[in-house]
Amino acid sequence: MAQREAVLRLDEQWSRIRSGAAQAEPAEADALLAELIGALREPARTDAECAARLGLRLGDLAARRFAAGDRGGALAAIEEGLRFSQQAAGHAPGFARWYARGLINQGVWLSWPLSDGERLPKHPLGPGHESGPSAMERAAGERALDLTRGAVEVWAGLDQEDPVNQRGLAQAKVFLGDRLSELGLAEDAVAWAVDAEGSFRRLLLAGPGSEESQEAEEALDHIGRQLELRLRFLAFDSLVSLRGRGLLPERLLPQAVVAARIQGVSEPEIAARLRLEADQVRTMLEVTPWLAVWRIEVRGPDGLWNVQPHPWHSGAEVRNRTAEDVGTELVRGFAASSDYPGEGAHWRIRVWWHAEGDPAGARFRLVIGPEAAAATPS
Repeated sequence: MAQREAVLRLDEQWSRIRSGAAQAEPAEADALLAELIGALREPARTDAECAARLGLRLGDLAARRFAAGDRGGALAAIEEGLRFSQQAAGHAPGFARWYARGLINQGVWLSWPLSDGERLPKHPLGPGHESGPSAMERAAGERALDLTRGAVEVWAGLDQEDPVNQRGLAQAKVFLGDRLSELGLAEDAVAWAVDAEGSFRRLLLAGPGSEESQEAEEALDHIGRQLELRLRFLAFDSLVSLRGRGLLPERLLPQAVVAARIQGVSEPEIAARLRLEADQVRTMLEVTPWLAVWRIEVRGPDGLWNVQPHPWHSGAEVRNRTAEDVGTELVRGFAASSDYPGEGAHWRIRVWWHAEGDPAGARFRLVIGPEAAAATPS
């Protein structure tokens, strides 16, 4: 008993350093954490609380390693920690929460190479495009997805009358949407993000002015940005599916209508399949611009593609126009310009929505030359 109490006092000392309530030099903090982890190992074999705390502290070690750039070391530590956390999770709701958060962290660290510096997906189009993830990265992303689904299940199994558990479940849904988006599963990513948004709105209404309310507001801002991004990668059939399932928020309907029009869907079909009036669709298209970004390249004698200067590498806001409309006008303009390389030359054009990116993400593509491909609106 005395040994257990000594270990828990050591854990309390670490908790104060971790929270910032007490100060310690980095080397001192590292030494204390290592001592604590070592001290917890023996009692963790038979004591649920010590097992839960060992899992939590191995998670702290993982976080410190990750912050220092040691992703491999972080993953090894969190993997070991989760074995103890899982062992303890069924003994108390608090232990289950620690386990769920550890699952989410492991998912974030596993999927790290699938996101860019702003934590947006590098490969939102899924498998098969020109610069997709490596097989190893994709396998890690799929493992991260499984872990995050597990976290959602753990949170969902806790008392949902408790606001802490409600918030935890909502946050886990956000992370699940992120993991789905990284793997190119944009429709599912939107569905989970909308689900999470509804959960956070309920939290906001239940406790205005509380800490939970402030966190909910921050989460809603994040989700709103993510939804606007993800809609740009959805095919029209996916937009229709989400609308039918009640997972396309009203505020995003103008962007959904624009997304469909960019893809070349006619106004009557947009109205019919998204269950809108024709005048609603027309108004949305007239007042909601989209940013067309384009690049024209000419292949030189050395076989390399050379990007052409402005205005052939530029962008502009347009309204009620398809990507093919924009691309076709650019083709005509370039062919009539002094930059035109002449008949028989190889040149190509791509038009993106919002930002230049993966060639496979272009909404309009055309290659011109002796072996020219047909125009391919995306």
